[in-house]
Amino acid sequence: MTRLDRYVFRQLAIALLAVSVGLAALVWLTQSLRFIELVLDRGLSFAVFLELTGLLLPSFFAVILPITTFVVTLFTYVRLATDRELVVMRTAGLSNWQLARPALGLGLIVVGLCYWLNLALVPASQAAFRAWQFEIRNQLAAILLQEGVFSSVGDDLTVYARYRDRDGTLRGILVHDARERGAPVTILAEAGRITPTPTGPRVTLENGVRQQVERVPPPASAPPGTPPTTRLSVLSFSENSVELARTGRGGSGDESRYRNAQERTLDELLNPDPADRIPDRDLRRFRAEAHQRLAGPLNALGFGIIALATALTGEFRRHGGGLRLFIGIGVVVGLLAVGLMTNNLAARQNAMIPLIWLNALAPLVVGAWVLSGMAGVPRRRPVMPAGSRA
Repeated sequence: MTRLDRYVFRQLAIALLAVSVGLAALVWLTQSLRFIELVLDRGLSFAVFLELTGLLLPSFFAVILPITTFVVTLFTYVRLATDRELVVMRTAGLSNWQLARPALGLGLIVVGLCYWLNLALVPASQAAFRAWQFEIRNQLAAILLQEGVFSSVGDDLTVYARYRDRDGTLRGILVHDARERGAPVTILAEAGRITPTPTGPRVTLENGVRQQVERVPPPASAPPGTPPTTRLSVLSFSENSVELARTGRGGSGDESRYRNAQERTLDELLNPDPADRIPDRDLRRFRAEAHQRLAGPLNALGFGIIALATALTGEFRRHGGGLRLFIGIGVVVGLLAVGLMTNNLAARQNAMIPLIWLNALAPLVVGAWVLSGMAGVPRRRPVMPAGSRA
């Protein structure tokens, strides 16, 4: 690498680091607002909040790095052209490919980084993030239960406590449990205490009433078509217990939690375990996700070449050139939109997976062709004034 290459590469690398970190921080700030309630209203520790939101950062970087590579490359080379540095470099005999070497080197580094993120770090961080979500919603129900608030543990269990003593005893408790379909249970108790168990938190209730609405089938002697009736069962108790943890898919505990495509490794996406009994719809999503991880990092190099083709081609102008920049930005925005569309289509129908690779490789081929001078395209010669020498 020549001294000139190092000079341009240093500017590209510093700008890429600053823009990527700044944009990731902005995205992190907007996404972390969803978890502020857990800290302010539900008593979750700030350390857990930082760990939860920090687990989202790898996926942010995997998405924004190709975009920031385009922005930084375009901005740096346009600035070099504005400062007439590119003119001096061209005068020294450097071709477009020689001028593009620092950006291409940086693009290859970003491609390798994106592969590491997509294939290793993002699945691990997503799995840890989903596990934390499962833990908070199921195993940490005691933390999320606040006095004077109807706290929902999942979609079918609601707990209310009028207040909490200093020793942790709950007073004036209402529990509505609709986890058993067709037989919802409502429990009123004077006091209760939450205790941890191997299967999750359990609330032990004292001096209360258990009310359950049951559907009673009609007697055998009833005429055909007689609808079932409902019956209210009331039971007074001195002590009763209710499990607050909700079981996962087909069992209890985190090992039964169903893992989505984002938290599975590449091998699990391409070769899922038949024992998992994954639906066909999810299998299609898994295959599409695997190809997205393999093809996505190439966008960093493709977008960088588009930026180079935008900044290094065309005639030099002292003023203007905004149309060419607008076209380059529009091409990248269009590729991002097409990428989202092809990803959705491939997840629904795996026959569309080649479109994912086409969207990743087309910018590389077309950008390299434009950067090489668009061989095969006839060029219009400038019109010479009458009487001038050829």
